[in-house]
Amino acid sequence: METVNVSALKNNPSEALRKAHNDVVVVLNRDRPDTLMVGVELAGVLDAKGVKPALATALFRDGNLSLARAARLAEMPVSAFITHVSRLGIPVVDLDSKQAGRDMETLEEWLASS
Repeated sequence: METVNVSALKNNPSEALRKAHNDVVVVLNRDRPDTLMVGVELAGVLDAKGVKPALATALFRDGNLSLARAARLAEMPVSAFITHVSRLGIPVVDLDSKQAGRDMETLEEWLASS
């Protein structure tokens, strides 16, 4: 088991992450255990069936991963991932009316110039 204090975690988070790849890391806050860090590969959680697509879906839905990166994490082609999230009611493109209007104007200009 490894330990790191909160200030060291703030100053150099990559060191704690490296440690978490190999062992459980206890984060100490004022010399008291506060948090455990466990690398997902060490814990083996990504190997369970359905975990990668579920994690990728949640990260995409919450805006933490792009469509392409989420598809890669899910180990699916982008087109299959689009179908997957669409079936779950998660929008692939999230535009407000202003953005959609600008996109339509750009498309109309492009089509007119072709």
